[in-house]
Parts: sequence; structure tokens; C-alpha cells
Amino acid sequence: MLDIDLYIAGTPTPATSGEAFESINPGTGQALARVGQASAADVDRAVAAAREAYPAWSATPATERARILMRAAALLRERNEELARWEVLDTGKPIGEAAEVDVLSAAECYEFFAGIAPSIRGDHYDLGSSFAYTRREPLGVCAGIGAWNYPIQIASWKSAPALASGNTMVFKPAELTPVTASMLAGIFTEAGLPDGVFNVVQGDHRVGQMLTAHPDIAKVSLTGEVGTGKKVMAAAATTLKYVTLELGGKSPLIVFDDADFDQAVTAALMANFYTQGEVCSNGTRVFVPRTMHDAFVAELKSRAEKLVVGDPLDPATHVGALISEDHLQKVLTYIQMGVDAGAQLLTGGRRVDRPGFFVEPAIFHGCTDDMAIVQEEIFGPVMTVLPFETEDEVVERANDTHYGLAAGVFTRDLQRAHRVAARLEAGNVWINTYNLTPSNIPFGGYKQSGIGRENSTAAIDHYTQLKTVYVEMDGLDNPY
Repeated sequence: MLDIDLYIAGTPTPATSGEAFESINPGTGQALARVGQASAADVDRAVAAAREAYPAWSATPATERARILMRAAALLRERNEELARWEVLDTGKPIGEAAEVDVLSAAECYEFFAGIAPSIRGDHYDLGSSFAYTRREPLGVCAGIGAWNYPIQIASWKSAPALASGNTMVFKPAELTPVTASMLAGIFTEAGLPDGVFNVVQGDHRVGQMLTAHPDIAKVSLTGEVGTGKKVMAAAATTLKYVTLELGGKSPLIVFDDADFDQAVTAALMANFYTQGEVCSNGTRVFVPRTMHDAFVAELKSRAEKLVVGDPLDPATHVGALISEDHLQKVLTYIQMGVDAGAQLLTGGRRVDRPGFFVEPAIFHGCTDDMAIVQEEIFGPVMTVLPFETEDEVVERANDTHYGLAAGVFTRDLQRAHRVAARLEAGNVWINTYNLTPSNIPFGGYKQSGIGRENSTAAIDHYTQLKTVYVEMDGLDNPY
């Protein structure tokens, strides 16, 4: 079994709480790692290390910060196979996904922000006989709180813009997936990142609460559930911390009658069953014209039943294991709720008879918009298919949710595509594709799906503060 410590000031550090917990391999149900639970003293030490490292790191030339981030990205690419395997053991996702997306997208994120770092700048204002300028300055010590579905990617999405901007960070991975954050910290040290610039504290919700309440932390960035996001925002308000919240979703995927049929079916499958449905932006409400509903669900059924559910380390696997027994039971409960509410279970929805936490991809049709499986985020491989008649109707129904993270539109009509995208209340809208999140475009939600944006130059705004400097070129007018 792997032993995982905290990582403070460039060194693996045992937790002082005397507590530890086990991380379970979702693919087997067996213990993968034993993890030290950070104490309040440990959190204070991590924050102190980040605070001590901040003056020198924030004063480091941006080009040097960029070089370190690029070296970290190169090490991630070099160790993609090893890191992807650990990500699979920790999350239960298929190895094909982890090797092709998770680690490489993390590397891409560091490469992008390495390129951005030297160009962070303010503006100049000509005031006639005087002038003013603005400076983009780092915030200080930032806390990152990760989610369990994309551990190393989320750690990168938070740390890359933070470090590029000159901040230091204390990162808390989800307690269900603690492994690769510590590995990332070691890679940073190897890449030349000064001690204390990136620290990792392990543990449950208590550690997140400590970080959010800590007076020496300037910003908290959370990826998680809406309920958790509300608690973080309320706690951060006591010290007026900056917050970035990337929260849940119940996103619509709208297929119009002129769409490429096969591509739309493919998108619906990927938007629901990729990473076994554990993706916040997944398009779990699939709206299709009533005239093509029967053909669409028939094709969905045929293709879904060919998906391989099984060993996450097998390259032939399409759908891996859910993160935990508790989460599996939650997903199964929602599937039963759908049946009890009168929705028709087209296929799947049963637990797979093998060790680990596997469930067959489930597709419902005959749903109504008020059903729990349509309204609530399930975070598992559960698709609902909903027929519609008109464009106005489907846009209204798509927006009828307190979430607003993402949406998809499939159509060959260019005017319709842009018209509908403009009307959808979502932070991310994909046209004729789904769930693509390159580092150079912003990602974040409307409504209760979040506050702020990750990735792109927009993230720099959320990890810096603006200082205005007024320069008087003439003498000061004296009214006294």
C-alpha cells in the first residue's frame, strides 16, 4: 500500500494529527493508499511556508517563472504513462482517458500559462500634463481545493495561473483521490520551483474549512458541489477572500433535426458516459426533436450496449468504475427514482457483478422536466432523453434550471447555432461538439454553477489584483 504524506516547503512531511485514512481503488474496492490527515498545525505550517516563499517568488522575473512551469510540463509529458496509471488506480476512469487527456491536459495548462506569464501587464492612461498606469499584481497565498474526478488536471488548472501570476499555493486534493497531487508537488520541486511555492495538505472537509477560514490566505479556488461552494463562499466572506467556484451542472445538449445524426449520437454518448458520467459539464439532458426521437433512442441503445464496462487499466474499456461504494449507491438510487417516477429505462442501470464500483450506462426516455433525474445532478452514467417541438420551447426548457455550467447545440444551420448559443444561460456552449476544454479558452458557469473563470487569460484576472498609479508631472495645486 502506498503511504502518502503532506508536502510542505519542498519536502514530504508526515501529518501531525495522528489520523490517517485509506484511499480505495474504485476498480477493485481494495485499499490503494494510506494518507495522513492534516491537522490545524499542519495547515498553518503549509500556509506559513507559502507566505515565506511569496516575496521571492512574486519578485522572480516572469520569464524565469515560465521556464520552471515549462520544465514541469515536460516532466508531466515524460511521465505520462506512470502518472496516468496512478490516476486510473485512484479514480477508476479508463486508462485510455487518463493517458490521452488527464496528464497531457495538465501539461498543456502549464505550457499555456508559462507563455502567458511574461505578458501579464497593466494599462497606461494619458491625463494631459500627468498620467496614470495600472499594474497587475499577485494576490499572495492562494488555496486550491480539488475534486475527485480529474485530480491532476484540476490541480494544474488552479496552480498554473496562480504560480504564473506570482502567487504561492496550498492545495488540498479531494480525500478520495489524494495520490497525484503529491506526485505533482515532487515534479515541481524537480523542475526547480522554490520550496514553499506549492504545498499539498491532505484530508477531509475539515482541511478545506481550515484553508477557507485562514486569515493569511488571499483567495480560495474550489471545484466541487454547489452546496460546498456556498459554504466556501460564506466562510471566505469573513475575511473577504477572493473566490473562484467551479461547481455542478445539469447541462442541456440540444439536437436539431438538421444535425449530423451520427455525430449527435456520438456527442450524447460522450457527454454522458465519458469518465463514467463523473463530469460536471456533462450534457445529461439530451433534447431531440419529437420527429427523430424514436430513431435517436434506438441508435443510442444499440451503441450504448456495445460499450465495454470493466477493468479501468484495460485499454479496451470504455466505462470505468464510479469513485466509491457510497457514490455508486447514490447513482443506483437515482436510477430507481427514475423508474419509480415513470421514466422508461431504455438500457443499463444495473450494478456490474464484479469487484469494484461499476454500473451499466443508463439511458432514460419518456421523462418529464420535473423528474428528479432530469432536475438534479447525478454525476454518474445516467442520460435522460427529452423530446421537443420548437426552438423557443427547447431553449426555455434548457434554461429552466438553477445550474448554468454548459450546453451543447447540434445543427447545420449556422444562424440557428449562434442564435441558440446566445440565448442559452450557460458559461460554456459547444456547437457540434461537446466537453472540449483547451487551456486557452475560459471555463466556468452561470447561475449556481460557479463564480469566476478558469483557464485562458481570464484566469489571470482572478489571480491578480489591479493597482492604479497616478503620476503628477506638474506641481501640486495648492488650495490652502
